[in-house]
Amino acid sequence: MTYPADFDPGTSDPRDPDPWLALYVDKSIPIDPQAKLDLMRGMRRVSRKALLPFLRPLAGLSILFFSALRLLVPNNLGAPGTLHRLICWGLRNFASPEANRLILRHFHIGTELLNFIKDNVPDAEVETVPLRPTTIDALKDNVFLQHDLNIFNFVIGLNTGLEKTGRRIEPPATLNFDAITDGEIALESMPEGSLNVIDLQTAVIAYTPVYQLFLTDNDFWRASNSLQLDETIAIYVARLLGSGEHLFLARNAHPMLPLSTLNAGFRLMLHGLAAEQLHYHLRLAKRRALQQGGTT
Repeated sequence: MTYPADFDPGTSDPRDPDPWLALYVDKSIPIDPQAKLDLMRGMRRVSRKALLPFLRPLAGLSILFFSALRLLVPNNLGAPGTLHRLICWGLRNFASPEANRLILRHFHIGTELLNFIKDNVPDAEVETVPLRPTTIDALKDNVFLQHDLNIFNFVIGLNTGLEKTGRRIEPPATLNFDAITDGEIALESMPEGSLNVIDLQTAVIAYTPVYQLFLTDNDFWRASNSLQLDETIAIYVARLLGSGEHLFLARNAHPMLPLSTLNAGFRLMLHGLAAEQLHYHLRLAKRRALQQGGTT
C-alpha cells in the first residue's frame, strides 16, 4: 500500500507517535479510504486546536439563548433559504477542501442507504427526495433541511407500508446492491483559497446554533432528533443482511429518548461517521456478493 506523504507510517517517531496517523493506518473500522484521509487531515488542522475549544462553550450558550428566544416567537417563524445561503457562503469561503468533500459526500451516502433499504423490502413504496449535490452551491436548495425530512418520511412511509401488507423487514432471497456506489463519488473541485482552513468539526459546531436560529423550532428539534435514527437505519440494514455485526458503529442510539440539543454538533459528527461506516460496510458486502456471483 502506498501511503500519502503526510500519513506515512515510515516517518513515525516511536517516542512521539501521531494519534491521527495511528487511526489512519488502523483497519478495524470499515470506512472509505479517502473519506478517512479527509477526516484525519481535518483533525490535524490548526483550527481544531485553536478555535474549537472556544467555540464549544460559545455554541452551547448560543443554543441556550436561542432556545429561550424561541419561547417568545411564533413556532412557524423561520428562514431556511437564508440559512442555506449563509451555510454555502461560509463553506465556500472558510471551510477546508476536505471538510466540504465530506459534507457533500454525506448526502449521497444518505440517499444510497435509504434506497438500499427500499430496494430490498418488497412493495416498499416510500417517496423521498434524492440528494446528490456535487457543488457547494447545490446545497442552497434546502438540502440540509430536506435530508432530515427524508429520514423521518422514510421511517413513517416504510413502517406504514409494512403494517398494511403484514410484512416485516427480513433478508430477501437475493440482495439488491444497485443503490450502493462502490467507488468514488463524483464531486466538483472544492475551493482552496487562503481562508479555506476550517476543519469539519469546527465548522459543524459553529453552524449548529446558526441552524437553530434560522429554522422553526420544529425543524431544529427534528434535525437534532433525527441523529438518533442512526440506530434505526442500522437495524433495518441488519435485518436485511441477516447480520448485526455493524450495529456497534451506530453510536447515536435510543431515538425514543432524545438527547439534549447542546450536544447536537458532536452528535452530528457521529452521525456522519456512522453513515460513512455503514455505507462502506455495504460496499464490502456488495463485493462479496459479486465474488459469489449471486447478487447485483
